[in-house]
Amino acid sequence: MEEESHLSPFVYWAQTDLSITLRIELRNVQSPYVDLQEQSLIFCAIGHGAQGEKKYGFNLKLLKEIDTENSRYRVLDRSVEFSLIKVNVEFWPRLLQDTKKPAWLKIDFDKWTHEEDLSDESRDIAEDYPGLYEKMQAEEMGWTPKRENMKKVYLFLYNLWQLVGFIYILSVMAIRYIRDGPESMEGTYESVGWMMHLCFMTQFLEVLHPLVGYTSGSVFEAVIQIGGRGIIFFCLIKGEERMQTKPVIFYLFLVWSMIEVVRYPYYMLRVYDVQLGFLTWLRYTIWIPLYPLGFICEGVVILRDIPYFDETGKFSVYLPNKWNFAFHFPTLLRCYLLFFFFPAMYKMMNHMYHQRVKKLGPKSWKKKFE
Repeated sequence: MEEESHLSPFVYWAQTDLSITLRIELRNVQSPYVDLQEQSLIFCAIGHGAQGEKKYGFNLKLLKEIDTENSRYRVLDRSVEFSLIKVNVEFWPRLLQDTKKPAWLKIDFDKWTHEEDLSDESRDIAEDYPGLYEKMQAEEMGWTPKRENMKKVYLFLYNLWQLVGFIYILSVMAIRYIRDGPESMEGTYESVGWMMHLCFMTQFLEVLHPLVGYTSGSVFEAVIQIGGRGIIFFCLIKGEERMQTKPVIFYLFLVWSMIEVVRYPYYMLRVYDVQLGFLTWLRYTIWIPLYPLGFICEGVVILRDIPYFDETGKFSVYLPNKWNFAFHFPTLLRCYLLFFFFPAMYKMMNHMYHQRVKKLGPKSWKKKFE
């Protein structure tokens, strides 16, 4: 079909991780023409739109590929609806290749949900994609993408800094172990503790990133993960010099660093929508052996530190005092080990398992056979 000059109808689009939904506002559609390719959709029809009974149409150059065989469309009394199946299960940052969105293309927020939402309970898109409303508003008003580009540069450099820091820690630990063997473990904190300190200090920015819409993660999860490691490092290791020379510090730093040298390059590439299959698999697989080892090492640090803090009274508050308040830090550590250690490990492992299923599969049987 040769391209003709015609009016453009209002088109509302939404997406899940699996599909793109288009709703074309046209009533009494006649003689619809549809040409669906892997990265383009041409539509033309006579119908009653915003400017009356006329010929309407459009040509969309899609950002990524769709599955033309399984994609479908249907003509209804008041609209035409398309269900375009994505080739890859992922979230598209926008619909079109061109960053300048046409004025007649709108966001259908009512249909913007996750594919895995099986309940009838409605969800707030702002919780799933923080900053999306602001981004779409900027597109509607024609604002330049300069702020978005600066955000990407910042996130890329932040992840690069963390990657370099943890590579340095791993490299120094490996060189010292090759040179001195197990005897090098005693000096692990002395040799790389300063770099671990810098990395953890800047990691607290990850709590702010979802708050300001720079990332789509959960603030609560960031607080739990970063805060938990911060307490282990700054209070239990940095706060007690006798713990710094224990062999468990070597193993704990090793596990932490191995996790991060995979996590941060994955996030670096995702900033610019680049995804490497092996790196993605590694990101959502390496936690299976390393997370339990990390929890065990952290538990050993806590257990070994209890008698030290009993002796020194550090971080504890004793009566009498002007606040009339008492707090015994070793008791808090004992309670954590007895009542919260294994639930916390289960919660983290379960969260990572669901993340792995979402990224790598398999989908649930209920979905598969429906």
